[in-house]
Amino acid sequence: MIQIINLIAIAFNVYSFMLIAYILMSWVPAAQNSSIGRMLEKMCEPYLGIFRKIIPPIGMIDISPIVAIFLLNFIQRGLFIVIAKIYSMF
Repeated sequence: MIQIINLIAIAFNVYSFMLIAYILMSWVPAAQNSSIGRMLEKMCEPYLGIFRKIIPPIGMIDISPIVAIFLLNFIQRGLFIVIAKIYSMF
């Protein structure tokens, strides 16, 4: 059980770091055109695109990635609670 929770936690943490790296790479246009930048774009943009459609930028500041990371953390915690409840049933 603990191994499953650790694996899920690692997956969520890796994706969170990928989102942060993608956001930071947006400040450097040359980094976005690299192979790593394109890979991160393919993996992060579908998730971030959902929030960009809902939350408009405030001036030149896009707060949708912040909301996306908070929601990802919220989903992770909720998933842990569900797994704990299911595990306690058996």
